[in-house]
Amino acid sequence: MARYGLFLGLLVLISCGEQKPAETQLVEPVRRTVIPIPSEPDTRPIIVAFGDSLTAGYGVNAGFSYPDFLQKEINGYHVVNAGISGDTTSGGLARIDSVTRLAPKIVILELGGNDGLRGLPLASTRANLEQMIAELRKFGARVVLAGITLPPNYGPDYIRDFEKMYKDLAAKYKLPFIPFLLEGVVGVPGMMQPDGIHATVKGNEVVARLVLQTLKPLL
Repeated sequence: MARYGLFLGLLVLISCGEQKPAETQLVEPVRRTVIPIPSEPDTRPIIVAFGDSLTAGYGVNAGFSYPDFLQKEINGYHVVNAGISGDTTSGGLARIDSVTRLAPKIVILELGGNDGLRGLPLASTRANLEQMIAELRKFGARVVLAGITLPPNYGPDYIRDFEKMYKDLAAKYKLPFIPFLLEGVVGVPGMMQPDGIHATVKGNEVVARLVLQTLKPLL
């Protein structure tokens, strides 16, 4: 938990810069996008980065999300950014077909943060993640699970159980696991946007390198 401390403080800085109780915590609006289809056939095996704003690259220009930087490191694969800002696990489950139809070899699953910010029951979030894991594996994808944490005003019990949910799922399904997607980004000057939630361009480069460490044995 010590390494998360600063992130927990920063994460409460929502748009107006005020900390709000959990029941009134502001969350970013859902921004629906369509997974891009290459204009020319791409025969490389596919890696899908499947998540919310942290994956989508919220707040940075197109081409500077962590999946974009990941693509530069692994040219033998086609990295598809299937991140949607504001998405929840229920939203991810509803659009799982858009991911499985790509027949990905690997899926980096990063969802649940917005469930936590809304204070949704962890049983529901866990069930949605389990269904997504099962569905992705049914179609032959290797799933890499990426975790996150929550602001301190959500209470120590909820935060502890929230973090444990990811660890337990990774252990249960023997998944490659990234405990904290923003490890090495939070608390480093120039790595976080003013909202204290999303990585800058430089931060996304660091996230990509972190993800690559977990991906390498699977490639």
